[in-house]
Amino acid sequence: MPIPWVTVLQVVPWSEVIRNAPKVAEGAKKLWKAVGKKPAASEMAETSPQPLVSPEQTMDELKARADSLEVTVADLHEQMFAASELIKALADQNTQLIRRIETNRVHMIWLTVASTVIAITALLALFLANAQ
Repeated sequence: MPIPWVTVLQVVPWSEVIRNAPKVAEGAKKLWKAVGKKPAASEMAETSPQPLVSPEQTMDELKARADSLEVTVADLHEQMFAASELIKALADQNTQLIRRIETNRVHMIWLTVASTVIAITALLALFLANAQ
């Protein structure tokens, strides 16, 4: 039997999530900086000495390799752009979620105050009705 989403959402400790949101964002920034500083795998690979070949063959190979690298860089740029868009979307959603939670918190305070006033009024009316 699947767990209803409402139950799952009620189990989440939202106060902890909100309290730790800045820590998570800071950790993500540190991770991004650490990953960004690491050299690519192709840079870390040792280059073996190439056998002597004709200059025409070397130029053709270099052009082919340059074309391949340009395609790879373009693909990586697209992936980075997509990841950046995703991160921005998640940050926007997080901001909206926190705004809604804060709005709900304020509404709960008002409802608590209103309920308390109504309860006191009802008790007072009950007391006055019994006193007569």
